[in-house]
Amino acid sequence: MQTTLTPVIQDLVPTGTLRVAINFGNPVLAQPHPQTGAPMGVSADLASELARQLTVPLEFVTYDGAGKVFAAADTDAWDIAFMAIDPQRAEKVLYTRPYVIIEGSYVVHSDSPLKTIEDVDQEGVRIAVGKGAAYDLFLSRSLRHAEIVRADTSIAALELFLAQSLDAAAGVRQPLLAFASSHDGLRVIDGRFTAIEQAMATPKGRNRGLEFLTSFIDDMKASGFVAESLARSGQGDASVAP
Repeated sequence: MQTTLTPVIQDLVPTGTLRVAINFGNPVLAQPHPQTGAPMGVSADLASELARQLTVPLEFVTYDGAGKVFAAADTDAWDIAFMAIDPQRAEKVLYTRPYVIIEGSYVVHSDSPLKTIEDVDQEGVRIAVGKGAAYDLFLSRSLRHAEIVRADTSIAALELFLAQSLDAAAGVRQPLLAFASSHDGLRVIDGRFTAIEQAMATPKGRNRGLEFLTSFIDDMKASGFVAESLARSGQGDASVAP
């Protein structure tokens, strides 16, 4: 098996250790262990299983925002990452097929006149986003009237939304719901402005490795591994990609 996988390992693990970028800014996919801080969740489980199949050591490289993961894509900081599929990012990375689909939505103040997703895109509306996040990239292309106000991370965007009394904050639905439930006077708008496809990614040029990763992700979905991992980490309402 090792001989069969040698070309894949040479492509994906050039240093001899599989360096995996983990984004703690998306708690649907990754969470720090409450005592040790070690990565937990579906991203960490997939990374561990991949390292096991390749029989190579594993090293996690953690970030607090997806934009920071992508910014490091051409610095040789990581070999594998978990990020949303986006055409702008595809300029630097190769993607597998998606393994999880999550929704982008808005949190607003309870008394806000913004009731629907469509209401948000109007003149004078200011929306907090995490710089470089998938929904920042999507909204930057799709909004025509509302103003985007960027913070360093998705968590910082929520803090900015409150501190500056902005009209809305964009983000992944599950963290937005948790944020709204822990703060008085907030609600999450029904519906979504986009379905965010989360995939495994590797820097461009690693085509042989990508072929293996794509088969790996397909197998992890078909076997129930992804669904079971999401459930273990309390994210069972996230959708496994078909």
